[in-house]
Amino acid sequence: MQWHATGLRRSDRIIWSVIAVAAVIVFFTPLVSRFHLVWSSFLGPGTATAVFLAAQYFYQRHRTDPRLVAGLGGTAQLIAFAAVAAPLSYIAASVNLPLDDRLLDGLDRAMGLDWFAWLDWTNAHASVHAAFWLIYYSLLPQTAIIVLVLAFSGHLGWLRAYMLAFIATTLVTIAVFALVPSEGVWGLLHLHATNMQILPAVHGDYLATLRGLREGTSRSLIATGAEGIINFPSLHAALGLLFALALWPVRVLRWVWLVLNVTMIFTVPVEGGHYFVDVFAGIAIAAASLVVAHAIVRRAHAATPAVIEAALVPGR
Repeated sequence: MQWHATGLRRSDRIIWSVIAVAAVIVFFTPLVSRFHLVWSSFLGPGTATAVFLAAQYFYQRHRTDPRLVAGLGGTAQLIAFAAVAAPLSYIAASVNLPLDDRLLDGLDRAMGLDWFAWLDWTNAHASVHAAFWLIYYSLLPQTAIIVLVLAFSGHLGWLRAYMLAFIATTLVTIAVFALVPSEGVWGLLHLHATNMQILPAVHGDYLATLRGLREGTSRSLIATGAEGIINFPSLHAALGLLFALALWPVRVLRWVWLVLNVTMIFTVPVEGGHYFVDVFAGIAIAAASLVVAHAIVRRAHAATPAVIEAALVPGR
């Protein structure tokens, strides 16, 4: 399929509309609850978003460069969405429905999956754990790298589909977390980092924040500096699938990125402190989000007149 400027702009409007709705929820919540915004934590993302949007406008209006415009715009979308998604997860935790850890642990056991067996294997392979730790933490740089690679390699429609899938996956994961809350294996099994031969990337430190949100003792909405508190489904595993497929159109990177992110998914139970069912649920959400996102982008282009505009780029 070929991508053209009108379809790309239409896709961008959809992306920004979803981000705007999420922002409205975050900024409206303090008006109807005890939550308060930590404004200083929004200053950095807000400033960065404004700078990237200003640069995008300049290159869109004065020095036409569709690839640079896509890279700048995609980065702005990523920063803006991250700034509102983090506090949304805090709001979700405050719903405070009964914990479902025993149900999730029981599902793992019913499938014959043993978290401690995976931990024992990791303990026995300390050098592998060091690599797993690094791969687990590759998630943040990957989010930015993928946007830039897709933009500058000319896969502009694929970039919009990736951003939509990223946003949809995150929002659905947060919504499910509100309805099926859990503390993860660190909470259920009362694990302590001091008793571990290895130190997983994520350990029990997040529990204080999660419990404070559930109990009502913590009511700060934070953008920069927010802790990852989502257990079921695993957002890390979900994004692992998105990342594995995101650079598939880029032949020189497709297999490297696939292996990197399949490996990242395998690290999630121990490094992220997740039940195995968390991983499966995250992958299912990501797969559905990908299908829907690509359909939306295709529809945005199909709704455009057949005249291909000057900004036409190949969508391989």
